[in-house]
Amino acid sequence: MSDTYLPADAIRTLFSRAMSAMYRAEVPAYGTLLDLVKAVNDEVLAADPEQHARLAALGELDRIGEERHGAIRLGTAAELATMRRLFAVMGMYPVGYYDLSVAGVPVHSTAFRPLEDAALSANPFRVFTSLLRLDLIEDAALRQEAAEVLETRSIFTPGCLALIDTFEAQGGLDAAQAESFVAEALETFRWHAEANVSQTMYRRLHEAHRLVADVVAFKGPHINHLTPRTLDIDTVQRRMPEAGIAPKAVIEGPPARKVPILLRQTSFKALEEPVDFLADGSNAPGRHTARFGEIEQRGLALTPKGQALYDRLLAETRATITPKADGSNAAAYMETLGTVFAAFPDDAETLRREGLGYFRYSPTGKPASAADLGRDAEALVAAGLLRADPIVYEDFLPVSAAGIFQSNLGDEAAQAFAANPNRALFEAALGARVIDLHQRYAEAEAASLARARAALAA
Repeated sequence: MSDTYLPADAIRTLFSRAMSAMYRAEVPAYGTLLDLVKAVNDEVLAADPEQHARLAALGELDRIGEERHGAIRLGTAAELATMRRLFAVMGMYPVGYYDLSVAGVPVHSTAFRPLEDAALSANPFRVFTSLLRLDLIEDAALRQEAAEVLETRSIFTPGCLALIDTFEAQGGLDAAQAESFVAEALETFRWHAEANVSQTMYRRLHEAHRLVADVVAFKGPHINHLTPRTLDIDTVQRRMPEAGIAPKAVIEGPPARKVPILLRQTSFKALEEPVDFLADGSNAPGRHTARFGEIEQRGLALTPKGQALYDRLLAETRATITPKADGSNAAAYMETLGTVFAAFPDDAETLRREGLGYFRYSPTGKPASAADLGRDAEALVAAGLLRADPIVYEDFLPVSAAGIFQSNLGDEAAQAFAANPNRALFEAALGARVIDLHQRYAEAEAASLARARAALAA
Protein backbone atom coordinates (compact mmCIF):
# COMPACT_ATOMS: atom_id res chain seq x y z
CA MET A 1 0.00 0.00 0.00
CA SER A 2 1.26 3.48 -0.85
CA ASP A 3 2.52 5.71 1.97
CA THR A 4 -0.09 8.25 0.86
CA TYR A 5 -2.91 5.93 1.93
CA LEU A 6 -4.31 5.93 5.43
CA PRO A 7 -3.80 2.60 7.27
CA ALA A 8 -6.90 0.46 7.73
CA ASP A 9 -6.49 0.71 11.53
CA ALA A 10 -6.76 4.49 11.30
CA ILE A 11 -9.85 4.35 9.08
CA ARG A 12 -11.44 1.86 11.49
CA THR A 13 -10.78 4.20 14.42
CA LEU A 14 -12.25 7.17 12.54
CA PHE A 15 -15.35 5.14 11.75
CA SER A 16 -15.86 3.62 15.21
CA ARG A 17 -15.54 7.05 16.86
CA ALA A 18 -17.96 8.59 14.36
CA MET A 19 -20.39 5.72 14.96
CA SER A 20 -20.13 6.20 18.71
CA ALA A 21 -20.78 9.94 18.42
CA MET A 22 -23.79 9.31 16.19
CA TYR A 23 -25.25 6.70 18.51
CA ARG A 24 -24.70 8.91 21.57
CA ALA A 25 -26.72 11.64 19.83
CA GLU A 26 -29.46 9.20 18.82
CA VAL A 27 -29.61 7.27 22.13
CA PRO A 28 -28.54 9.55 25.04
CA ALA A 29 -28.62 6.63 27.52
CA TYR A 30 -25.69 5.15 25.58
CA GLY A 31 -23.61 8.16 26.64
CA THR A 32 -24.60 7.59 30.26
CA LEU A 33 -23.54 3.97 29.90
CA LEU A 34 -20.15 4.97 28.47
CA ASP A 35 -19.51 7.26 31.43
CA LEU A 36 -20.47 4.52 33.90
CA VAL A 37 -18.26 1.92 32.21
CA LYS A 38 -15.28 4.30 32.17
CA ALA A 39 -15.69 5.05 35.88
CA VAL A 40 -15.84 1.35 36.78
CA ASN A 41 -12.87 0.48 34.55
CA ASP A 42 -10.79 3.26 36.13
CA GLU A 43 -11.67 1.94 39.60
CA VAL A 44 -10.76 -1.64 38.68
CA LEU A 45 -7.36 -0.64 37.30
CA ALA A 46 -6.59 1.63 40.24
CA ALA A 47 -7.45 -1.13 42.72
CA ASP A 48 -5.49 -3.83 40.86
CA PRO A 49 -2.01 -2.62 39.85
CA GLU A 50 -1.08 -6.16 38.77
CA GLN A 51 -3.89 -6.29 36.23
CA HIS A 52 -3.00 -2.78 35.08
CA ALA A 53 0.63 -3.80 34.53
CA ARG A 54 -0.33 -7.05 32.77
CA LEU A 55 -2.69 -5.31 30.34
CA ALA A 56 -0.08 -2.63 29.66
CA ALA A 57 2.64 -5.26 29.03
CA LEU A 58 0.38 -7.12 26.61
CA GLY A 59 -0.52 -3.94 24.73
CA GLU A 60 -4.18 -4.33 25.71
CA LEU A 61 -4.61 -1.39 28.07
CA ASP A 62 -5.15 1.40 25.56
CA ARG A 63 -7.69 -0.57 23.52
CA ILE A 64 -10.21 -0.94 26.36
CA GLY A 65 -11.46 2.65 26.21
CA GLU A 66 -11.75 2.48 22.41
CA GLU A 67 -13.39 -0.94 22.34
CA ARG A 68 -16.86 -1.20 20.85
CA HIS A 69 -18.92 -3.80 19.10
CA GLY A 70 -21.98 -3.04 17.07
CA ALA A 71 -24.72 -5.18 15.56
CA ILE A 72 -26.65 -4.87 12.31
CA ARG A 73 -29.20 -7.01 10.46
CA LEU A 74 -29.27 -7.22 6.69
CA GLY A 75 -32.00 -8.36 4.35
CA THR A 76 -30.38 -9.64 1.16
CA ALA A 77 -27.34 -11.47 -0.14
CA ALA A 78 -26.35 -8.39 -2.14
CA GLU A 79 -26.38 -6.25 1.03
CA LEU A 80 -24.18 -8.76 2.83
CA ALA A 81 -21.68 -9.00 -0.04
CA THR A 82 -21.37 -5.22 -0.25
CA MET A 83 -21.07 -4.93 3.52
CA ARG A 84 -18.11 -7.33 3.35
CA ARG A 85 -16.42 -4.97 0.89
CA LEU A 86 -17.24 -1.95 3.07
CA PHE A 87 -15.70 -3.49 6.19
CA ALA A 88 -12.60 -4.57 4.24
CA VAL A 89 -11.78 -0.87 3.77
CA MET A 90 -11.40 -0.75 7.57
CA GLY A 91 -9.39 -3.97 7.87
CA MET A 92 -12.34 -6.00 9.17
CA TYR A 93 -13.01 -9.54 7.96
CA PRO A 94 -15.76 -12.16 8.52
CA VAL A 95 -14.87 -14.45 11.43
CA GLY A 96 -17.10 -17.33 12.53
CA TYR A 97 -20.51 -18.60 11.42
CA TYR A 98 -23.40 -18.33 13.88
CA ASP A 99 -26.79 -19.99 13.47
CA LEU A 100 -29.29 -18.13 15.65
CA SER A 101 -32.23 -20.28 14.56
CA VAL A 102 -31.19 -22.61 17.40
CA ALA A 103 -32.21 -19.81 19.77
CA GLY A 104 -35.46 -18.88 18.04
CA VAL A 105 -34.19 -15.99 15.90
CA PRO A 106 -34.47 -16.28 12.07
CA VAL A 107 -30.97 -15.11 11.09
CA HIS A 108 -27.50 -16.44 10.58
CA SER A 109 -24.48 -14.28 11.17
CA THR A 110 -20.77 -13.56 11.18
CA ALA A 111 -18.59 -11.01 12.97
CA PHE A 112 -16.54 -8.56 10.96
CA ARG A 113 -13.41 -7.70 12.94
CA PRO A 114 -9.63 -7.17 12.71
CA LEU A 115 -7.52 -10.33 12.60
CA GLU A 116 -3.94 -9.59 13.65
CA ASP A 117 -2.81 -8.86 17.21
CA ALA A 118 -1.45 -5.43 16.26
CA ALA A 119 -4.72 -4.47 14.55
CA LEU A 120 -6.77 -5.67 17.52
CA SER A 121 -4.58 -3.66 19.89
CA ALA A 122 -4.95 -0.57 17.71
CA ASN A 123 -8.74 -0.78 17.67
CA PRO A 124 -10.74 -4.02 18.06
CA PHE A 125 -13.97 -2.58 16.62
CA ARG A 126 -16.22 -5.44 15.53
CA VAL A 127 -19.70 -5.65 14.03
CA PHE A 128 -21.93 -8.69 14.51
CA THR A 129 -23.67 -8.88 11.15
CA SER A 130 -26.78 -10.97 10.59
CA LEU A 131 -28.60 -11.96 7.40
CA LEU A 132 -32.36 -12.47 7.58
CA ARG A 133 -33.59 -16.02 6.89
CA LEU A 134 -36.88 -15.42 5.10
CA ASP A 135 -36.90 -19.14 4.30
CA LEU A 136 -37.68 -19.79 7.98
CA ILE A 137 -40.93 -17.77 7.81
CA GLU A 138 -43.92 -20.05 7.24
CA ASP A 139 -46.19 -17.57 5.41
CA ALA A 140 -45.18 -17.93 1.74
CA ALA A 141 -47.06 -14.80 0.64
CA LEU A 142 -45.40 -12.70 3.33
CA ARG A 143 -41.98 -14.12 2.38
CA GLN A 144 -42.53 -13.00 -1.21
CA GLU A 145 -43.77 -9.53 -0.25
CA ALA A 146 -40.87 -9.03 2.16
CA ALA A 147 -38.36 -10.12 -0.49
CA GLU A 148 -39.85 -7.62 -2.95
CA VAL A 149 -39.56 -4.79 -0.44
CA LEU A 150 -35.94 -5.66 0.31
CA GLU A 151 -35.01 -5.87 -3.36
CA THR A 152 -36.19 -2.30 -3.99
CA ARG A 153 -34.13 -0.61 -1.27
CA SER A 154 -30.54 0.61 -1.48
CA ILE A 155 -28.84 0.82 1.91
CA PHE A 156 -25.54 2.32 0.67
CA THR A 157 -25.09 5.86 -0.63
CA PRO A 158 -23.69 6.29 -4.16
CA GLY A 159 -20.71 8.05 -2.61
CA CYS A 160 -19.99 5.11 -0.33
CA LEU A 161 -20.13 2.63 -3.20
CA ALA A 162 -17.85 4.81 -5.32
CA LEU A 163 -15.26 5.03 -2.53
CA ILE A 164 -15.34 1.25 -2.00
CA ASP A 165 -14.61 0.91 -5.73
CA THR A 166 -11.78 3.44 -5.37
CA PHE A 167 -10.29 1.54 -2.44
CA GLU A 168 -10.34 -1.73 -4.36
CA ALA A 169 -8.90 -0.16 -7.52
CA GLN A 170 -6.00 1.70 -5.94
CA GLY A 171 -5.38 -0.45 -2.86
CA GLY A 172 -6.21 2.19 -0.27
CA LEU A 173 -7.71 5.59 0.50
CA ASP A 174 -5.85 8.81 1.21
CA ALA A 175 -6.80 10.91 4.24
CA ALA A 176 -9.39 13.02 2.42
CA GLN A 177 -10.95 9.97 0.78
CA ALA A 178 -11.02 8.16 4.13
CA GLU A 179 -12.85 11.06 5.78
CA SER A 180 -15.41 11.06 2.97
CA PHE A 181 -15.76 7.28 3.18
CA VAL A 182 -16.51 7.43 6.93
CA ALA A 183 -19.15 10.12 6.41
CA GLU A 184 -20.80 8.22 3.56
CA ALA A 185 -20.64 4.81 5.25
CA LEU A 186 -22.13 6.20 8.45
CA GLU A 187 -25.38 6.93 6.60
CA THR A 188 -25.99 3.18 6.19
CA PHE A 189 -26.09 2.74 9.98
CA ARG A 190 -28.18 5.80 10.86
CA TRP A 191 -31.68 5.53 12.36
CA HIS A 192 -34.54 6.46 10.01
CA ALA A 193 -37.92 6.99 11.63
CA GLU A 194 -39.80 6.59 8.34
CA ALA A 195 -40.88 3.03 7.57
CA ASN A 196 -40.83 1.87 3.95
CA VAL A 197 -43.90 -0.35 4.33
CA SER A 198 -47.49 0.31 5.29
CA GLN A 199 -48.58 -0.03 8.89
CA THR A 200 -50.64 -3.06 7.93
CA MET A 201 -47.66 -4.83 6.43
CA TYR A 202 -45.50 -3.83 9.41
CA ARG A 203 -47.96 -5.60 11.71
CA ARG A 204 -47.85 -8.73 9.53
CA LEU A 205 -44.05 -8.71 9.57
CA HIS A 206 -44.07 -8.12 13.31
CA GLU A 207 -46.40 -11.05 13.88
CA ALA A 208 -44.08 -13.31 11.87
CA HIS A 209 -41.16 -12.22 14.06
CA ARG A 210 -40.19 -8.88 15.54
CA LEU A 211 -36.78 -9.08 13.94
CA VAL A 212 -38.32 -9.58 10.50
CA ALA A 213 -40.13 -6.27 10.93
CA ASP A 214 -36.93 -4.60 12.11
CA VAL A 215 -35.07 -5.65 8.96
CA VAL A 216 -37.73 -5.35 6.26
CA ALA A 217 -39.69 -2.28 7.33
CA PHE A 218 -36.89 0.31 7.27
CA LYS A 219 -34.58 1.99 4.78
CA GLY A 220 -31.42 0.48 6.18
CA PRO A 221 -29.75 -1.58 8.90
CA HIS A 222 -29.73 0.97 11.71
CA ILE A 223 -27.10 0.07 14.29
CA ASN A 224 -29.23 -1.55 17.00
CA HIS A 225 -26.65 -1.40 19.78
CA LEU A 226 -23.08 -0.27 20.36
CA THR A 227 -21.29 -2.05 23.17
CA PRO A 228 -18.38 -0.83 25.32
CA ARG A 229 -16.16 -3.27 27.21
CA THR A 230 -16.02 -3.29 31.00
CA LEU A 231 -13.55 -4.98 33.31
CA ASP A 232 -16.28 -5.62 35.93
CA ILE A 233 -19.73 -6.23 34.50
CA ASP A 234 -21.26 -7.14 37.86
CA THR A 235 -20.47 -3.71 39.29
CA VAL A 236 -21.81 -1.97 36.19
CA GLN A 237 -24.99 -4.06 36.41
CA ARG A 238 -25.45 -3.02 40.05
CA ARG A 239 -24.85 0.67 39.34
CA MET A 240 -27.00 1.03 36.22
CA PRO A 241 -30.18 1.84 38.22
CA GLU A 242 -28.26 4.55 40.13
CA ALA A 243 -27.49 6.12 36.73
CA GLY A 244 -31.17 6.02 35.77
CA ILE A 245 -30.80 2.93 33.55
CA ALA A 246 -32.81 -0.25 34.12
CA PRO A 247 -30.64 -3.32 33.34
CA LYS A 248 -31.90 -6.65 32.09
CA ALA A 249 -32.49 -9.17 34.85
CA VAL A 250 -29.58 -11.55 34.26
CA ILE A 251 -26.10 -11.24 32.80
CA GLU A 252 -25.84 -13.49 29.74
CA GLY A 253 -22.98 -15.96 29.39
CA PRO A 254 -20.93 -17.73 32.06
CA PRO A 255 -21.18 -16.84 35.77
CA ALA A 256 -18.70 -14.52 37.51
CA ARG A 257 -15.34 -16.26 37.93
CA LYS A 258 -11.79 -15.58 39.08
CA VAL A 259 -10.64 -16.26 35.51
CA PRO A 260 -13.26 -14.79 33.15
CA ILE A 261 -14.03 -16.91 30.09
CA LEU A 262 -15.60 -16.05 26.74
CA LEU A 263 -18.12 -13.23 26.96
CA ARG A 264 -20.57 -11.87 29.54
CA GLN A 265 -23.18 -9.32 28.42
CA THR A 266 -25.98 -7.22 29.84
CA SER A 267 -28.10 -4.39 28.45
CA PHE A 268 -30.77 -1.82 29.13
CA LYS A 269 -34.26 -2.27 27.75
CA ALA A 270 -34.87 -1.51 24.10
CA LEU A 271 -36.26 1.91 23.25
CA GLU A 272 -39.82 2.30 21.99
CA GLU A 273 -39.40 4.81 19.20
CA PRO A 274 -41.89 6.74 17.04
CA VAL A 275 -42.21 5.65 13.42
CA ASP A 276 -44.03 7.25 10.50
CA PHE A 277 -45.65 4.89 8.00
CA LEU A 278 -45.49 6.72 4.70
CA ALA A 279 -45.88 3.89 2.19
CA ASP A 280 -49.67 3.86 2.25
CA GLY A 281 -49.93 7.64 1.99
CA SER A 282 -51.53 7.98 5.41
CA ASN A 283 -48.40 9.14 7.29
CA ALA A 284 -49.79 7.10 10.17
CA PRO A 285 -47.75 7.32 13.37
CA GLY A 286 -46.61 4.12 15.07
CA ARG A 287 -43.98 2.68 17.40
CA HIS A 288 -41.03 0.35 16.90
CA THR A 289 -38.82 -1.34 19.49
CA ALA A 290 -35.34 -2.49 18.50
CA ARG A 291 -32.41 -0.37 19.68
CA PHE A 292 -30.88 -0.78 23.12
CA GLY A 293 -27.70 -0.33 25.16
CA GLU A 294 -25.35 -3.21 25.87
CA ILE A 295 -22.12 -3.76 27.79
CA GLU A 296 -19.76 -6.70 27.81
CA GLN A 297 -16.88 -8.23 29.73
CA ARG A 298 -14.45 -10.35 27.74
CA GLY A 299 -12.43 -13.26 29.08
CA LEU A 300 -10.30 -16.18 27.96
CA ALA A 301 -10.81 -17.60 24.46
CA LEU A 302 -11.66 -21.29 24.82
CA THR A 303 -10.32 -24.16 22.73
CA PRO A 304 -12.82 -26.55 21.08
CA LYS A 305 -12.46 -28.73 24.19
CA GLY A 306 -13.21 -25.77 26.46
CA GLN A 307 -16.07 -24.59 24.25
CA ALA A 308 -17.63 -28.05 24.33
CA LEU A 309 -17.49 -28.05 28.14
CA TYR A 310 -19.02 -24.56 28.25
CA ASP A 311 -21.81 -25.56 25.85
CA ARG A 312 -22.57 -28.71 27.85
CA LEU A 313 -22.76 -26.86 31.17
CA LEU A 314 -24.90 -24.07 29.71
CA ALA A 315 -27.27 -26.64 28.18
CA GLU A 316 -27.44 -28.43 31.54
CA THR A 317 -28.30 -25.17 33.27
CA ARG A 318 -31.01 -24.25 30.78
CA ALA A 319 -32.49 -27.73 30.88
CA THR A 320 -33.10 -27.04 34.57
CA ILE A 321 -34.16 -23.39 34.33
CA THR A 322 -34.42 -20.84 31.53
CA PRO A 323 -34.27 -17.16 32.45
CA LYS A 324 -37.54 -15.31 31.83
CA ALA A 325 -37.53 -11.90 30.16
CA ASP A 326 -39.44 -10.35 33.06
CA GLY A 327 -36.71 -11.34 35.53
CA SER A 328 -39.08 -13.29 37.77
CA ASN A 329 -36.68 -16.24 38.08
CA ALA A 330 -33.39 -14.33 37.74
CA ALA A 331 -32.01 -15.21 41.18
CA ALA A 332 -32.83 -18.90 40.76
CA TYR A 333 -31.24 -18.95 37.30
CA MET A 334 -28.01 -17.28 38.44
CA GLU A 335 -27.76 -19.65 41.41
CA THR A 336 -28.22 -22.69 39.17
CA LEU A 337 -25.72 -21.33 36.65
CA GLY A 338 -23.10 -20.87 39.35
CA THR A 339 -23.68 -24.36 40.75
CA VAL A 340 -23.46 -26.10 37.39
CA PHE A 341 -20.38 -24.14 36.27
CA ALA A 342 -18.47 -25.20 39.37
CA ALA A 343 -17.41 -28.09 37.11
CA PHE A 344 -15.44 -25.65 34.91
CA PRO A 345 -11.87 -25.12 36.27
CA ASP A 346 -11.32 -21.58 37.52
CA ASP A 347 -7.56 -21.07 37.69
CA ALA A 348 -5.39 -20.14 34.74
CA GLU A 349 -2.83 -22.91 35.11
CA THR A 350 -5.44 -25.68 35.19
CA LEU A 351 -7.21 -24.16 32.19
CA ARG A 352 -3.92 -24.08 30.30
CA ARG A 353 -2.68 -27.53 31.32
CA GLU A 354 -6.01 -29.17 30.49
CA GLY A 355 -6.11 -27.49 27.09
CA LEU A 356 -9.34 -25.60 27.78
CA GLY A 357 -8.16 -22.14 26.73
CA TYR A 358 -5.72 -20.31 24.46
CA PHE A 359 -2.72 -18.52 25.96
CA ARG A 360 -0.09 -16.06 24.78
CA TYR A 361 3.50 -16.88 25.78
CA SER A 362 6.26 -14.37 26.52
CA PRO A 363 9.72 -14.58 28.14
CA THR A 364 9.97 -13.55 31.79
CA GLY A 365 13.53 -12.25 31.45
CA LYS A 366 15.07 -15.13 33.38
CA PRO A 367 18.21 -16.39 31.57
CA ALA A 368 17.85 -19.71 29.73
CA SER A 369 20.53 -22.38 29.38
CA ALA A 370 21.20 -24.34 26.19
CA ALA A 371 19.41 -27.31 27.72
CA ASP A 372 16.32 -25.19 28.36
CA LEU A 373 15.86 -24.47 24.67
CA GLY A 374 14.76 -28.03 23.94
CA ARG A 375 12.12 -28.14 26.66
CA ASP A 376 8.39 -27.94 25.93
CA ALA A 377 6.19 -24.99 26.82
CA GLU A 378 4.92 -26.64 29.99
CA ALA A 379 8.46 -27.13 31.31
CA LEU A 380 9.51 -23.59 30.35
CA VAL A 381 6.55 -22.11 32.22
CA ALA A 382 7.22 -24.34 35.24
CA ALA A 383 10.86 -23.23 35.24
CA GLY A 384 9.84 -19.59 35.25
CA LEU A 385 11.33 -18.88 31.83
CA LEU A 386 8.02 -18.19 30.11
CA ARG A 387 4.76 -16.68 31.29
CA ALA A 388 1.37 -17.55 29.85
CA ASP A 389 -1.41 -14.94 29.68
CA PRO A 390 -5.00 -15.58 28.57
CA ILE A 391 -5.80 -14.64 24.97
CA VAL A 392 -8.89 -12.42 24.94
CA TYR A 393 -12.00 -13.83 23.26
CA GLU A 394 -12.76 -11.51 20.34
CA ASP A 395 -15.94 -13.18 19.11
CA PHE A 396 -19.57 -13.86 20.07
CA LEU A 397 -21.98 -16.33 21.65
CA PRO A 398 -25.24 -16.94 19.76
CA VAL A 399 -27.26 -18.05 22.80
CA SER A 400 -26.19 -14.91 24.67
CA ALA A 401 -27.06 -12.71 21.70
CA ALA A 402 -30.51 -14.28 21.54
CA GLY A 403 -30.88 -13.89 25.31
CA ILE A 404 -30.23 -10.15 25.04
CA PHE A 405 -32.77 -9.92 22.22
CA GLN A 406 -35.46 -11.82 24.11
CA SER A 407 -34.96 -9.95 27.37
CA ASN A 408 -35.42 -6.67 25.52
CA LEU A 409 -38.44 -7.69 23.48
CA GLY A 410 -40.16 -10.28 25.67
CA ASP A 411 -40.29 -14.05 25.81
CA GLU A 412 -42.66 -14.09 22.85
CA ALA A 413 -39.83 -12.72 20.68
CA ALA A 414 -38.34 -16.21 20.53
CA GLN A 415 -40.02 -18.77 18.32
CA ALA A 416 -39.56 -22.49 17.93
CA PHE A 417 -37.55 -22.56 14.72
CA ALA A 418 -35.85 -25.90 14.20
CA ALA A 419 -32.07 -25.64 14.28
CA ASN A 420 -31.27 -24.88 10.66
CA PRO A 421 -27.63 -23.95 10.08
CA ASN A 422 -26.68 -23.31 6.47
CA ARG A 423 -23.12 -22.07 6.33
CA ALA A 424 -22.84 -22.77 2.61
CA LEU A 425 -25.85 -20.53 1.88
CA PHE A 426 -24.43 -17.78 4.08
CA GLU A 427 -20.99 -17.93 2.46
CA ALA A 428 -22.56 -17.86 -1.01
CA ALA A 429 -24.36 -14.66 -0.03
CA LEU A 430 -21.21 -13.24 1.57
CA GLY A 431 -19.12 -13.97 -1.50
CA ALA A 432 -16.31 -15.41 0.66
CA ARG A 433 -15.53 -18.08 3.22
CA VAL A 434 -15.86 -17.12 6.85
CA ILE A 435 -12.64 -17.42 8.83
CA ASP A 436 -12.43 -20.17 11.46
CA LEU A 437 -12.14 -18.46 14.84
CA HIS A 438 -10.44 -21.40 16.56
CA GLN A 439 -7.78 -21.46 13.87
CA ARG A 440 -7.09 -17.76 14.51
CA TYR A 441 -6.60 -18.30 18.26
CA ALA A 442 -4.45 -21.42 17.73
CA GLU A 443 -2.26 -19.51 15.29
CA ALA A 444 -1.91 -16.59 17.74
CA GLU A 445 -0.88 -18.97 20.52
CA ALA A 446 1.62 -20.83 18.32
CA ALA A 447 3.13 -17.59 17.00
CA SER A 448 3.59 -16.23 20.52
CA LEU A 449 5.35 -19.42 21.60
CA ALA A 450 7.65 -19.29 18.57
CA ARG A 451 8.57 -15.66 19.34
CA ALA A 452 9.15 -16.47 22.99
CA ARG A 453 11.43 -19.41 22.12
CA ALA A 454 13.38 -17.19 19.72
CA ALA A 455 13.81 -14.59 22.45
CA LEU A 456 15.12 -17.23 24.87
CA ALA A 457 17.63 -18.40 22.28
CA ALA A 458 18.87 -14.89 21.46
